[in-house]
Amino acid sequence: MPKFELAPLPYDFAALEPHIDTQTMQIHHGKHHAAYVNNLNAALEQYPEFFEKTALEIIKDLAAVPEAVRTAVRNNAGGHVNHTMFWSLMAANAGGQPSGALADAINAAFGSFDSFKDQFQKAAMGRFGSGWAWLIVDGGALKIVSTPNQDNPVMDNPAVTPILGVDVWEHAYYLKYQNRRADYLAAWWNVVNWSAVANLYEGAK
Repeated sequence: MPKFELAPLPYDFAALEPHIDTQTMQIHHGKHHAAYVNNLNAALEQYPEFFEKTALEIIKDLAAVPEAVRTAVRNNAGGHVNHTMFWSLMAANAGGQPSGALADAINAAFGSFDSFKDQFQKAAMGRFGSGWAWLIVDGGALKIVSTPNQDNPVMDNPAVTPILGVDVWEHAYYLKYQNRRADYLAAWWNVVNWSAVANLYEGAK
């Protein structure tokens, strides 16, 4: 039975410089994300039927996971899903603003792109401790939410689709930005891959 694997980054570790530094990317992907994958495989060792599912399918139905390993699976499958998405939503020479249907939907939901950024930033700054801020599609509508730890919005509502997420665990930014989460978030907008976000939005509609 194939176990969960850590896919390589879709770009070089240095690709997001100067906004996200090479060493942070190496440690974040090669140590933190790798640990979630390894811990998920270890947690499911006695329950190999779960290796037939995707990590996303597992976190959408955590009640089906045996209680003895449910917390470990929640944390580590969540970490695997969240980080796999996070890497794909960043790119070199990215940033700027979305266009097309996604831009229209953001303007309709939040008033303007700047207003969206402000509300998203507030969700990310307001998450106490470790966690994530998300832009999700919920019943066709765009909403901003945040989750603690490695939780994902689908754990509470499998019908929603996250289309943008930012990691606000300190390991995502501490080497370059120390405790300055706001500075990290301001820089992060420069690497958001809006075409990837738009593709997720089209799929969610």
